[in-house]
Amino acid sequence: MTTPKTAAVVLAAGLGTRMKSALPKVAHAVAGRPMIGHLMARLAEFGAERTVVVLSPATTEVGAHVAPATIAIQDPSLGTGHAVMAARDALAGFDGDVLVLFADTPLLTVDTMRRMVDARRAKGDPAVVVLGFRPDDPSEYGRLVTARGKGGALQAIVEHRDATPAQRRIGLCNAGIMAIDGKRLFALLDAMGNDNSKGEYYLTDIVAIAHGRGWSCTVVETADAGEVMGVNSRADLAVAEAVMQRRLRAAAMANGATLTDPDTVWLSWDTILGRDVTIGPNVWFGPGTVVGDNVEIRAFCHIEGARIEPGAIVGPFARLRPGARLGRDVHIGNFVEIKEATLEEGAKANHLSYIGDSHVGAGANIGAGTITCNYDGFMKSRTEIGAGAFIGSNTALVAPVKVGDRAVIGAGSVIAKDVAADALGVTRAPQEERPGWALKYRMRKQSRKEAAKGRRKRAG
Repeated sequence: MTTPKTAAVVLAAGLGTRMKSALPKVAHAVAGRPMIGHLMARLAEFGAERTVVVLSPATTEVGAHVAPATIAIQDPSLGTGHAVMAARDALAGFDGDVLVLFADTPLLTVDTMRRMVDARRAKGDPAVVVLGFRPDDPSEYGRLVTARGKGGALQAIVEHRDATPAQRRIGLCNAGIMAIDGKRLFALLDAMGNDNSKGEYYLTDIVAIAHGRGWSCTVVETADAGEVMGVNSRADLAVAEAVMQRRLRAAAMANGATLTDPDTVWLSWDTILGRDVTIGPNVWFGPGTVVGDNVEIRAFCHIEGARIEPGAIVGPFARLRPGARLGRDVHIGNFVEIKEATLEEGAKANHLSYIGDSHVGAGANIGAGTITCNYDGFMKSRTEIGAGAFIGSNTALVAPVKVGDRAVIGAGSVIAKDVAADALGVTRAPQEERPGWALKYRMRKQSRKEAAKGRRKRAG
């Protein structure tokens, strides 16, 4: 749903030099999704009437992650206030509330956005609402100085380097996120100055400007300091990943999945787990995975881009790559890899096999060591295995090839031609037996070994 008369300006022009990466900072992934993608998803849920993403000429590739938002370019980069000014044209004629957000805060929640807009519309008509938080270590954060007895009215934002000893003892810090009255936004921004060591326009200055015009400001405090953490380094990225994983695991368990060792299960932002799913230790989910009800995924599996129907058993030590489709009650065992392949209901591949670019019919059994030879160095081809077929151990199926319903493939075969339904396909050479050969072989070898030992002894 759309939140009436609310816009969002997302600041994403920063290069993120501390990431030491050619990739723009906000394009780095958290739980398999670019961090700006998390914020954009929350904004879509929030329902802002307009969303403007401010980029720099060096971060334009981020635009691919924010459609259908409007893009504004900040050039040159002259601070956070200047970045919001870059959204002027995109906000032309808009007089609702404007949320100013940072693209490197992937953990921000919709509830916090709504609380800030509600506070902006509250009694007293504050011009600016600032999000505050209480970090364990407040050093280096700007402090939010509020008036006593005035319901949290914000008097000033004081940077740590400029704060007095008394102000540094304030635990409430500035998260940088604001909700601003759109009717007064650009009047506040136009009044900013850049008389500072960097010659930049700081968004925090609008609090003092608002007070100078007799307009009130206030604070909304989040109880979860983690939700407003900015990601500025690889270490921060790891912290954000850990927080996101805790959220995803908690949601999965609340929705009826069992994680036997939650801290070792890694979920993607879009992982869907049905009811009564059991996930063993050390399982990793990449994007695009859907798991049906009553599925068991055993330890040390790696799954991405896969769909698993109810009742299937996967693992341990199995890998499901993109395009893997497992029907009801399919069994995939240890060291089995599935890629771009469908296994219909009740099919089994329990040991040491690779099934790629294939269709396996219902109830088929894939023996240990079976591989589908789907790539000839230039092209990929498909393998079709019929319902109820039995593929013997250590079989190579050279695609394109079809094995008919209920056909049997003898162990150790290399099958390069189609096998008809109910037929036996085998390429095994005829077995030959030579009576007494093994005894004669051992005696001959032992005699040569003893002769060589005698020569070494005489030479020594």
